[in-house]
Amino acid sequence: MVLNVVGLTPELIGPATPALQYLAKKGALRPLTTVLPAVTCAVQSTFLTGLLPRDHGAVANGWYFRDLSEVRLWRQSNRLVSGEKLWETARRKDPGFTCANLFWWYNMYGTVDLSVTPRPIYCADGLKIPDIYSEPSGLRQELTERLGPFPLFNFWGPAAGIRSSQWIASAARHVYDTYRPTLTLVYLPHLDYSLQKLGPHDPRLQEDLKALDALCGDLIAHVRKDGVRVIVLSEYGVTPVVGAVPINRILRQAGLLRVREEVGTEKLDAGASEAFAVADHQVAHVYVKDRARVLTVKALLEKVEGIAQVLDDEGKRQTGLDHPRSGELVAIAKPDRWFSYYYWLDDRAAPDFARTVDIHRKPGYDPVELFVDPSLKFPQARVAWRLLQKTLGFRYLMDVIPLDPSLVKGSHGCLPETPDTGPVIISSEDDRLPPDTVSACEVKDLILAHVFGP
Repeated sequence: MVLNVVGLTPELIGPATPALQYLAKKGALRPLTTVLPAVTCAVQSTFLTGLLPRDHGAVANGWYFRDLSEVRLWRQSNRLVSGEKLWETARRKDPGFTCANLFWWYNMYGTVDLSVTPRPIYCADGLKIPDIYSEPSGLRQELTERLGPFPLFNFWGPAAGIRSSQWIASAARHVYDTYRPTLTLVYLPHLDYSLQKLGPHDPRLQEDLKALDALCGDLIAHVRKDGVRVIVLSEYGVTPVVGAVPINRILRQAGLLRVREEVGTEKLDAGASEAFAVADHQVAHVYVKDRARVLTVKALLEKVEGIAQVLDDEGKRQTGLDHPRSGELVAIAKPDRWFSYYYWLDDRAAPDFARTVDIHRKPGYDPVELFVDPSLKFPQARVAWRLLQKTLGFRYLMDVIPLDPSLVKGSHGCLPETPDTGPVIISSEDDRLPPDTVSACEVKDLILAHVFGP
């Protein structure tokens, strides 16, 4: 069983995490060197294929689809990821091998045996109903009847918290007990939310670590009694941040980004823009329409406070990001900054989705979705009123998200400055990890070694 505990680092493993400490003491713990960008979709795809983003194609959590002239984030088809997947390699070794993939990304329409992933129902009137997608399809009903509906609104948004990870852990336990897969992949996101909201050094984080450690401890104990080998790993570490770089506003002020006015608000017109950025935590893919202007845009961005580096073709090649889906340029933030997707210059012109939780229409990642607007005098009353409108069948807008990037206290995407602040891998088997640091590209083979032997 592989537990992906998002945001876990060596420095966070201590008195608040006795179960993880015990696993490391009895087995082994190693720092894990991640890939650029150190974001969920890119790192998980590397874990499962052993390839860099240049080869598997998941260059970020989303990118600009040039043929559509649209930005698409958080797609779910496994066919977007190239390369032989972990379970495909394992099946070549043993045709009887089976794998359950629980909530790792790109989890739909792949070749895995059992899969569960969030898949809300989007109704024509704008209603969003929590739900999951599963393979086999009957597993969806099986889990829903046993555990209740998946708590989607605790998986992301202002109410994100331990409840969604508890549901996933319970689903993992049920799948293990019922189907006995050879390998179970489990995604536990709770810590990541708190790290982005509080930062990695906030004392309140200790309570989140305790809650997550207890969750992991119960699941580990449940499978270890059967002799199951366990790996705990993470995709990245989260660094404290003091502000965001509004990269698209900078490009707009330079006359490179265009918008379309719609009923008094502004929408990014990506296809008409000379240059714009898909902001993704501390990395931004910058798409430049005319390659003759790439050097000009690069020079502009290199002067911006908060940007550490701007990768051109050679820079992308050196970091394993030279894939056609990547931007003509890739901007890397300084460790204490991150990139906002905001492109409007006046908040009165912000699109209606800017103040909502809407991961699919925003042309970039928005961690401010983790907060309720502090300027609202009675936020709970605002939410209750919106929910009443929803219940009565009226059109409504859950517009409770602020437009204040300063609320975000932690981010990721850059490569870690020290091993203690980067990701980690822990194994119950002290003889199945190398003696030193583990690279993300080695994780696939290490998991296979836990299944088949060193």
